[in-house]
Amino acid sequence: MLQLKVKTKDVRFTIPLPYAILHIGIAILSSKFFRPNVNRWTKDYLAEKNWSYMIPPIDKKLLKPFVSELKNYKGLLLVDVKAKDGTEVRVRL
Repeated sequence: MLQLKVKTKDVRFTIPLPYAILHIGIAILSSKFFRPNVNRWTKDYLAEKNWSYMIPPIDKKLLKPFVSELKNYKGLLLVDVKAKDGTEVRVRL
């Protein structure tokens, strides 16, 4: 399970993300419906900014073993960021 911890001056909260949610997210991001529609939805905004970017296809078969392998590294700290205003963000397996 991924744990996202955010700490600010006023608020602290933890968001647990089970691996099942990650698998569902991978399924959505790699779906044939999502990628073409996101490219279509962002086309006007990107044209307004004079940017050219297309979201590349995501292969679900490559990402699922990666997420499954993360289970072997329980407790690993992936992200530890501290801002000047005191905000902290940590992502831990």
